Amino acid sequence: MERRITRRLDIKGILEQMFLGRYHHTIDGKGRLTVPARYRDLLAAEGAYLTQGFDQNINVYPLQIFESISLRVNRLSMTDPSARLLRRLMFSNAELVVLDKTGRILIPQFLREELNLDSEAVIVGMGDYFEIWSPVQWTGQTTIMEENESIAMRFMNLDLSTGE
Repeated sequence: MERRITRRLDIKGILEQMFLGRYHHTIDGKGRLTVPARYRDLLAAEGAYLTQGFDQNINVYPLQIFESISLRVNRLSMTDPSARLLRRLMFSNAELVVLDKTGRILIPQFLREELNLDSEAVIVGMGDYFEIWSPVQWTGQTTIMEENESIAMRFMNLDLSTGE
């Protein structure tokens, strides 16, 4: 019984350290986006790295997560064309951001233009990181996610068991 309670507390602690949920926020004229209050503590004092995602979005990684991913990407062979493209996508678009006093981050203009982020954004929790989407692009993603006939087929090869 004690082991089960300890495990629940461990899981609860892990969940409290995850980026969860979906939020709609505005982007001001200078390109600043208010980060949801729930996410601010998870970004820590060091800030975060944002970079272009894989689906016409921005990925925002806490410092430790970005460092971990960077190490793995840098281990990939420079002779592999896909590895070079991944490096270009991740590193040429990466920017260190720090929360200001009111909990905002500045999204660089080149990323706002590239991804059609104007005055509104959808912020989506992804566990270890979060994404920033234009509302139009996010609507497309929700359409894909809500295709009931293909949901089971799309995820059937992933081990999502709840077993211990």
